[in-house]
Amino acid sequence: MSGLCREVITLQLGHYSNFVGTHWWNLQDASLSYDPETPQGEIQSDVVFREGQTLGGHVTYTPRLIAMDLKGSLRTLRQEGSLYDAGKDTSAVTWEGSLMMHKESPPAKNSFLEDLDKLDKGDILAEADFSSSSQPQCSAAGSVSVDTVNSRLAQVQKGYRLEGSVKVWSDFLRIHLHPRTISVIHQYNHDGEAHRLEAFGQGEALLQGSVLEELEDKLHFFVEECDYLQGFQVLCDLADGFAGLGSKVTEMLQDTYGGRGILTWGLAPVSHRNSTPMKDLYHLLNCTLGTVHLTNHSSFFCPLTLRGGLGRRPSSPTAFPYLNYDPSLWYHCSSVLALALDALTVPYRLRNNSVPMWQVADTLAVSGRKVVAAYGAVPFPMMHGSSLPDALSACTDALPWKPLSACSEPGDGRCYGQWAMLKGFEGQRLISSLAPGIKPPTPLHSLHSGEDVLASYIRSFYPTAPLALQMVSTPSKLTPPFPQIFSQSLDAQGFLQSQAPPPGLPASAVSSLPVLTSLQSGPALGTWLSELHRGASTFDIRRVAPSFLSQGPEMGDYQEALEQLRLLARCYRDDSGGVMRSSSEEEDDDD
Repeated sequence: MSGLCREVITLQLGHYSNFVGTHWWNLQDASLSYDPETPQGEIQSDVVFREGQTLGGHVTYTPRLIAMDLKGSLRTLRQEGSLYDAGKDTSAVTWEGSLMMHKESPPAKNSFLEDLDKLDKGDILAEADFSSSSQPQCSAAGSVSVDTVNSRLAQVQKGYRLEGSVKVWSDFLRIHLHPRTISVIHQYNHDGEAHRLEAFGQGEALLQGSVLEELEDKLHFFVEECDYLQGFQVLCDLADGFAGLGSKVTEMLQDTYGGRGILTWGLAPVSHRNSTPMKDLYHLLNCTLGTVHLTNHSSFFCPLTLRGGLGRRPSSPTAFPYLNYDPSLWYHCSSVLALALDALTVPYRLRNNSVPMWQVADTLAVSGRKVVAAYGAVPFPMMHGSSLPDALSACTDALPWKPLSACSEPGDGRCYGQWAMLKGFEGQRLISSLAPGIKPPTPLHSLHSGEDVLASYIRSFYPTAPLALQMVSTPSKLTPPFPQIFSQSLDAQGFLQSQAPPPGLPASAVSSLPVLTSLQSGPALGTWLSELHRGASTFDIRRVAPSFLSQGPEMGDYQEALEQLRLLARCYRDDSGGVMRSSSEEEDDDD
C-alpha cells in the first residue's frame, strides 16, 4: 500500500534505551532529505518524524518521541531543547533589590557537540571545505538543513573518536528534539549511590501523580496530530527499575489505545558500572518481572542484548566476525543494537507495501507466544561486486546471523514463525548473472528474484516454518559520530573487500552497512524462558533480597509472576508434542 502514512510514536524508557534510541534516531536522521527534487526513498520518514515550524517559521522535522530518564542524565542537553527557543523574557522581573548570583560551570562538550553548535549558529568550520553548489536551507531557528549538516560532518568524521568522552546518550545526539520529548524523573538520580531507581517496584510506583500527568499530556500531544496512528514502539530498560515503569506504561497504552500495535523491545547492556553481587541479583529479578509484565501488555516483546544471557553469570558477549566493538562501552554495544533495530523495524516503516505493526505481531505472536527472539548479521557478509546467491552460498554450514536476544538458535529447523529483513544491498546483484548454458553452481544461482533467493536459503535451515521476508536496497547510513568499530575487511559501503588495505594505510571510514536480521518464535524460546525462571526461583527472595520486595511487588504478586513465566515457557513446546526441554522444565512437570 502506498500514499498512506501510518504514524508510530516511540517511547524510550531508561538510560540504556536512550543510548540505543539515540543511535537509532541518528541513523534515521542520516537518511532524511529536505530536497523536494530528490526521489522519495523506500523508507517513509514521516512514520516516525513529525513536521513542525519554529517561531521564525522555519520547517523542522523532529522525532515523534517521548524519552524518559533520571535526574542528572542529560548533562549538556536542555530538557526543553533549543529548537523553539525564543530567547529569555526578562520583562516580568520586578525585583529592584540587590541580587547575588551563583554560577556553576556547565559540563564540557566534546568535539562533536562543539561542531554541532557551530553549525547551528551558521558558523563555518575552518578545517573543512564546505563549498556546495546548493544553497544551505534552514531547518531550524538559526540552523542549516540536515543535508548540509550531514555533508559537513562527513568531511570531519575522522576527527571524532568519542569513546573516552561519551558519558550519557546526549553526548552523541545529532538531532534536535521537540520540547515535549524529554521527561526527567526527579525522584531518582542517574549518578551516585543514593536515590537510585534499582528495583521493579520502585518503577511501578512512579506512574502516578505528576509523572503520569506529564506522560499523558505528551502522549495526547503526539497522538492528536496523527492521522493514522498504527501504534507504539517501546524501548525499555530491563535490568533496573525502568522495567517496572515500562510495565505500567505499556499497560496504560494497552488500556487507552486498544487495537494499536505495541511492539516492545527490552534492552539490557552487556555490563553495568560498579556492579556488585546484590546489584546483579536485582538485575536478574528486574529482567524476570519485566519480561512477564511487558509481554502481558504488548503485542509482542523482544529482548535485545549482546549479553550471553540475562542471568547473573552470562556467557561471553555476542561476537560478530567483522565488528571490533568493546562490549563494556555502552556507546559501542548500543550502536550494534541500533543497527539491528534499524532493520528489524523496516516492515512498518516502508513507503510502499508496508506491513502494519499489528500484522507483524500477529504473524509471530501465535497461541500466546508473544515473546520473540532477534538475530542479526551486522554486517551482512557480502563481497563487493558479487551477487546475493554468491553471498548466501558461502554460508551453507550455518546462518550468518548471531543472537541479539541471548537466545541460541535450535539448530534443528523447528520454528513457529519467522520474519527476515535484508537491508542495504544497494548496488549489488540479487540474482546470478551466469551466461546461458552455464550450469548454476548452486540451486540459489538458478532463481530469478532476490526474494526467492533469500527465502530458499532460509528455508534450507527452517523447511517447515512459516516465513515472511522483506528486502530494502537502502543501507543503514553511518554518519558522525557513529563509532568506527568495523573490520578493515570492509570497504566504505560495508561490503567485503577482496583484500585488506596495505599495512600503514588507514582504512576508509565505513559510511553505510548492509544488515540481515530475523525475528523468530520457536521452541528455543521455551528453554530461554525456563532458564530465566530457574534463575529467579533457586533462592528465597525473602531471605536473600528482602529490600527488593519492600518496595513492591508483594510476595504473592512475585510468585504469581514466576508462575506466569513458567506457563509462558510451556507455550513454546512444539506442535508435534515434542519439547525442547531443559532439566528445570522436567522438574517443573514432576512437581
